Amino acid sequence: MTDDQLLRYSRHILLDEVGVEGQQKLLASHALVIGAGGLGSPVALYLGTAGVGRITLVDHDAVDLTNLQRQIAHNLARVGHPKAQSAREAIAAINPDVSVRALVIKADAQALDELVPTADVVIDCCDNFATRQAVNRACFAHGKPLVSGAAIRFDGQISVFDPRRADSPCYACVFPPDQELEETRCATMGVFAPLVGIIGTMQASEALRLLAGVGTSLAGRLQMLDGRNMEFNEMRVRRDPACPVCAPLRRR
Repeated sequence: MTDDQLLRYSRHILLDEVGVEGQQKLLASHALVIGAGGLGSPVALYLGTAGVGRITLVDHDAVDLTNLQRQIAHNLARVGHPKAQSAREAIAAINPDVSVRALVIKADAQALDELVPTADVVIDCCDNFATRQAVNRACFAHGKPLVSGAAIRFDGQISVFDPRRADSPCYACVFPPDQELEETRCATMGVFAPLVGIIGTMQASEALRLLAGVGTSLAGRLQMLDGRNMEFNEMRVRRDPACPVCAPLRRR
């Protein structure tokens, strides 16, 4: 590390669990962030400030005035600009040494099959069930850990799905792709502004700890936040041996 990097990341380096070795791991890592909105904003900013060497941001949407209530990577001057590019500018303003690739595309199966294999960790910050399932399929197909988060109204949830662990379920084990879900979006249901910051920051923490090899991840655990009363509940989640997504991959 350079002298500037030693100074910039000194508060990480002072942590026994991180140190120089852990910070070097972050600097050499590549994180793929799906979505640059409410969850993706704090994820992108914290990965950037923490020194993750390469970050790929995927989002096909543009910044809207209604986003500014909670999507902290964006500002009034960038309304109408692609969110991925706006978030890249926000990271660069804090830490220009991080290499950020902004992709203004939808995270469909083809794009994910190209992007996921290049990443060390994938953070799903999207806002719809179909994309979450597609991201999960790509992560388990390519053996990449997935940090998944969601937030709507006053309710949030977060977990890690890690195909490198034999006991870790995948997203589809917990939320089967064929189950009937009523799609809920912020535009129609609303969302408490700090909630996405809390869940997104937790996603960033999970991703950074996975990359640096610190502590124990949330794999096998689903944490749920009731933002009305600020209460966390945790549920143990297990692999589904009949899961249509990960079971065939595990038998290979």
